[in-house]
Amino acid sequence: MNLVAGLSILNLARFQFAMTTIFHFFFVPLSIGLGIIVSVMETLYVIKKDDQYKRMTKFWGKIFMLSFAVGVVTGIIQEFQFGMNWSRYSRYVGDIFGPALAVEALVAFFLESTFLGLWSFGWDRFNKKLHLLFIWLTTIGSAFSALWILAANSFMQNPVGFEVDHKFDRAVLVDFPALLQNHQLWLEFPHVIFATFMAGSFVVMGVSAFSLLRKPHHEVNFFKKSVQVSAVVALVGVVGLAYTGDSHSLALQEDQPMKFAATEGIDKNVGGDDEQAPWSVISYTDPKTNEVKWSLDVPYMLSILAHHSLTGGSQGWHELNKELHEKYDVKFGHDMNYYLPNNTLYYSFRIMAVSAGAFGLLAVVALWFTRKKSKIDITKYKWALWIFGIATYLPFVAITSGWLITELGRAPWVVYGVLTMADAVSPNVSAASLLTSNILYFATFTVLGLIMVMLSRRVMIAGPESVDETETEEDVDPFSPTAFENGKEA
Repeated sequence: MNLVAGLSILNLARFQFAMTTIFHFFFVPLSIGLGIIVSVMETLYVIKKDDQYKRMTKFWGKIFMLSFAVGVVTGIIQEFQFGMNWSRYSRYVGDIFGPALAVEALVAFFLESTFLGLWSFGWDRFNKKLHLLFIWLTTIGSAFSALWILAANSFMQNPVGFEVDHKFDRAVLVDFPALLQNHQLWLEFPHVIFATFMAGSFVVMGVSAFSLLRKPHHEVNFFKKSVQVSAVVALVGVVGLAYTGDSHSLALQEDQPMKFAATEGIDKNVGGDDEQAPWSVISYTDPKTNEVKWSLDVPYMLSILAHHSLTGGSQGWHELNKELHEKYDVKFGHDMNYYLPNNTLYYSFRIMAVSAGAFGLLAVVALWFTRKKSKIDITKYKWALWIFGIATYLPFVAITSGWLITELGRAPWVVYGVLTMADAVSPNVSAASLLTSNILYFATFTVLGLIMVMLSRRVMIAGPESVDETETEEDVDPFSPTAFENGKEA
């Protein structure tokens, strides 16, 4: 009881939101990314008429369907905890989120699930081009689903198209197109989609590497081609991430300058119109005083990165804190804390940025090792296979870092400048119930994660031969007279 009494309801609710969101978002980019890769593989099969690409499509399609199934379950849990722990928030933004989430569920989800079923059970029942269309529609449906979810999240970052009904204290949607025209959405959405390229690509490369470690001279050509396709997709994703990430960072200075200052470790104003601003490679901020204690700086780099110029300045969080108090004290009071968890945001940003560079390097190396004229037998270099195997998990670290920046950097609001986190928590929830549900959710996610890993490992161990076996099996109608007679004889 002492433990429960010492826990804050707000912190427990925030932890649960973070846990469910992060775990769910392991599978969303994975399923979208694998969907893209499987779609590309089947496209190559239809164009080149090479059965190896068909085998690759079926094999990686199994892991794709596993990730899709687990993603659906974790998404349901996430929506459930919204109503349980954040009822004030749900009530406040219900008129905004209702249409977006309705379109996501009724259009996007049904689009992807329907065509996934047709694709999964439609081999040899439809012509090649129609069957190829099914997997592309599934992938487009998944991306369309992400679009509407991110439209809701973008409203939380940059609320638009609404008015406040002061009588009932809730937001009312007055301009539905504004949700889709929100510039924050078109910064988030492409960045997330390119991140899915990384998740799908490195899972394919990692599983291929682990498979070759288990059986070095087994199906080498199959896994080399798989790596080639995924490495090309990864390189496209790296270029896209660099461009969209830079665009997002530029906009962040206007939309959420406190978040930008935290990601760059800027406590005091630096640079100016005619002055350069240094960029810190590494630094440490005292969380009690919010003072940067030490940093290793590179001259001019912040001006180049933040302003695309050799000169340019950025505001520090002390100055920004004063501005926020001046702007919001009348509405939210003088006791609001606008400082962010600066060290967490600072290093999350650097983990994300360094990961992007590692993705590009590994993708280039993978293409070099697997090119047609290469005389290198990758199976002889176990250390390289281990690196690619471990790199399977790198996209999920980078993606989690990105979500920490997105969500923690919005504090203290759940809807930026409109609704605070403290005002969004359910009024009747208790610390004991939150602690219990946190434990249950964590146990559920652990089980789901283990099931996903175990089933994926089973697919990997079975290898591409499992696809060959299913292809040679004769389709028998279990209700046909012949099958019934055979059953009697047995």
